Parts: sequence; C-alpha cells; structure tokens
Amino acid sequence: MSTFNTRLPGLALALLLGLASLGLATLPAFSRLQLSALTLAIVLGMLVGNLAGSRLPPQLAPGIAFAQRNLLRAGIVLYGLRISFQQIAAVGMGALILDVAIVASTLALGLWIGRRWLGLDRDTALLTACGSAICGAAAVLATERLLKPDPSKVAIAVAGVVLFGTLNIFLYPQLAHWLQMPPDVYGIYTGATVHEVAQVVAAGNAVDPAAADTAVIVKLTRVLLLVPFLLLLGGWQARRAGEGAGGGITVPWFALGFAAVCALNSVVDLPPAWRTRLLDLDTLLLATAMGALGLDTRFSRLRAIGPKPLLLATALFAWLTIGGYWLLKVVIGSW
Repeated sequence: MSTFNTRLPGLALALLLGLASLGLATLPAFSRLQLSALTLAIVLGMLVGNLAGSRLPPQLAPGIAFAQRNLLRAGIVLYGLRISFQQIAAVGMGALILDVAIVASTLALGLWIGRRWLGLDRDTALLTACGSAICGAAAVLATERLLKPDPSKVAIAVAGVVLFGTLNIFLYPQLAHWLQMPPDVYGIYTGATVHEVAQVVAAGNAVDPAAADTAVIVKLTRVLLLVPFLLLLGGWQARRAGEGAGGGITVPWFALGFAAVCALNSVVDLPPAWRTRLLDLDTLLLATAMGALGLDTRFSRLRAIGPKPLLLATALFAWLTIGGYWLLKVVIGSW
C-alpha cells in the first residue's frame, strides 16, 4: 500500500493526460487529421512538462516511471487483440512477403543512414527506424522498453511518425490516381508502407472502402512482425550485456504476451462488448504511458539532439514511398 501511495500522484497525472487525449482525439479538428490519442498524449505531456519544468514536484516521479514502464508493457500485450492469424492468411503470402521485405529493409536502411551518414547514436537511429518500419508510435514504445533511452529520443522518433504519416494521408490518394493502382493493390501498398494504423485507415478510405479493409489487414500483419523484432533485439541486447560474463538471452515477456494474445484472438471470439472495452482499455494504457513519456521530454533535450533524426525520418519516408512501390511491383507484380 505504501508503494501504491508513492506512485499515486504521478500515476494520476499521467492518467489525466491519457484521458484528456482520448477526449481530444474525438473532436472533429483532430479526428479529420487522424491524430490518435497516443500522439495527442505525448504532446500534452510535453506541454505540461515543459511549461511546469522544475516546478513539478519530485513526488510525481515514481508514478510517472510506473506508467512509462508497467502500463506501457500491459498496453503492448493487449494490442494483440487487434490481430488474428485468420486476417493474416486472408491477404495471402505475397502481402506477407512484402511486409517482411519492407520491415527488414527499412530497419537496415535506418541504422545504416542514421549511424554511418548522420552519425546518430544507436538508440535514436533504432527508435526512428522501427517507428517507420513497423507500426509507428507503438513500435517506438515497445523498443523503448528494451533500450531505455532518454525520453527526448522517444519523442523525436514519435514526431517523425506523426509528421510523415500525416503527410501520407494526403499524398497516397494522389499516388493511387497517378499510378493507376487498383483498389486492392493500393490497399496492400498503403498497409505495407504507411506508419500508423489510424493513418492507414484514413489513406485507404480516401480511395475506396475495400482498399481500406485490405490496407488494415496488411498493416496489422506488419504490426505482428514487432514480435520477432523484439525477440531479436532482446537477444542482441543480452549478448552485448553478457560479453565475457556468460550472460544469457533475455526474451522480453511483453513480446511473448503480445503474440499469445494474437493467438488467443485467433481462436476465441470475444463478445463484442468485451472486445470493445478491452481495446478502449488498451488505448488508455498506451495513451497514459505516452503522457508519462511526454512529461519527461524537455525541449532543451530535443535541441541537443539536433535536426539529424528528422533527416533520418525524411529518408525513411522517401524509402517507404518510393522503395515500397518498387518492392510492391517486385513481389505482387504488375497490374
């Protein structure tokens, strides 16, 4: 009980930010731009953290840290309710191969450009790359739990996802027209290359509802690739930590939990009311964690990072748009 009381003030503030972001996300001005509650939560947290600054009482720290760590992991596990193996099978092997190619190439390119060309530190390059490659803010948050970087690096990675994912909403329908893509092919292209699920829905619906359905399934298949990525990253982290010390492989439990919930969702039909409540809870958990991360993100730290992470996000955006189209032609074929 004493531990709970210690965490309560900071947890209450993070929860308030999460609830406020959920409310703001329903307003027409934000819903038209497909700004999710997660994005708004980190923005609200950054506003409070930077405006209050050192005036925030130190008693908030334990609860904020709890939200950043424990609530985030729980939210990632529940995220598996959005995916089933039947959905993955429905889009076919070609779309799965395309997803794997997009994720692997974007991660590799992000690390190469970030480290070799731009001279970024490993954490910043990897957070920016995984946010572009897999599933936006959710991937950044999941990777953050393994890397434990400065919160400002998380914020800058999420900012890149928001900026270029929002640009996709307006750009991709024009590309569909210019390139004369059929709705099903456009759906595969959108799901395989756009950053966030909400942005995929918006870009898909701008062309055709059927395209949006295909895009979401392809995108959720790409989200599932977060599991092997986290397992590989966890093993790599453990080998680095265990060099010369006989360290073993540490498997992130929340990645296994995410996969288990996906499997459960594939074989059990939850009552619609239960499913809706659990998904709402998941969004609240992730939004609360994002609000907590925002509270620890100060503009002075972002200035210290400089413009290079944004340059990396720009390069990955160009790769997803142009290189993703090329991979689509290679894997799916002409139309």
